[in-house]
Amino acid sequence: MTMHRKTLNAPVAIEGIGLHSGIYTRVELRPTSAGSGLAFVRSDLDGLRIPAHQSNTTALDYATSIGRDDVSIGTVEHLLAAIVAAGITDLDIVVDGTEVPIIDGSALPFIHLIEAAGTRELDATIEPIRIRETIEVRDGDKFVRIEPTRSDHLQIRYNVDFAHPAIGKQSMKLELNAESFTKKVAGARTFGFLRDVEKMRAAGLARGGSVENCIVLDDHRVINGALRYTDEFVRHKVLDLVGDLALLGRPLVGEISASRAGHALHSRFVAAVLEKSAEWEASENRQHADSASSGAYATAGRQE
Repeated sequence: MTMHRKTLNAPVAIEGIGLHSGIYTRVELRPTSAGSGLAFVRSDLDGLRIPAHQSNTTALDYATSIGRDDVSIGTVEHLLAAIVAAGITDLDIVVDGTEVPIIDGSALPFIHLIEAAGTRELDATIEPIRIRETIEVRDGDKFVRIEPTRSDHLQIRYNVDFAHPAIGKQSMKLELNAESFTKKVAGARTFGFLRDVEKMRAAGLARGGSVENCIVLDDHRVINGALRYTDEFVRHKVLDLVGDLALLGRPLVGEISASRAGHALHSRFVAAVLEKSAEWEASENRQHADSASSGAYATAGRQE
């Protein structure tokens, strides 16, 4: 299934504090031409461009960061999830600092931003990565696996299991499209545990985290109000996965099963899919070349 490339109708911007840096930054989404792809642009560093691709991943501690030439941008996954769920393939993401703002801890503010600008199809197409055989990455009892499907959409089944009274075992299944993402996943917020805060801040993380942009749990319960969904934790894990899959650089078609994974395992999975898809496409190109050569020889042999 070939898809039309897509961008925004007009530039839009949003600003807020970075979850880990604690620094206020502004992000502007700017429409681009077909084939530009998704790229982060550091406006504070002479427009340095960092393509949103797995090869540019730099850190995976509690969030996904990408970078180039010792320059990085952190916590990109929520914004990327909103962008790819909306079907956008070509966009400049202009940031004036080191981190995408966390806003309320979900992808919903970014969905609203995209809806305000509107999207448009470009006069070009993009070929999804269609899975031809099972691919799995595993770390003990944690795994991410994808299998072929007859569908033309990406399907995700995600399980989490936290030894915490407010979470426990949760499971979600989602067929990814703009509507399902917006209704079922986009509003799910990131979450953290009070017992981890001191350790994270000592490592230079969570400096902008608060009860305004994160679900906060003590050892027994959520301490900052009602959840948006009873299973908000697994929904946010699905959100994170969708954002990390954006680093494939192309849409993905298959059936994903994930259990107890996180950004590091998501990243390994993306790398494995890219490696396999490169093998498949190289093999297909060789077959096409061999077929063309055989046809040329056969034609040459039919001289009269």
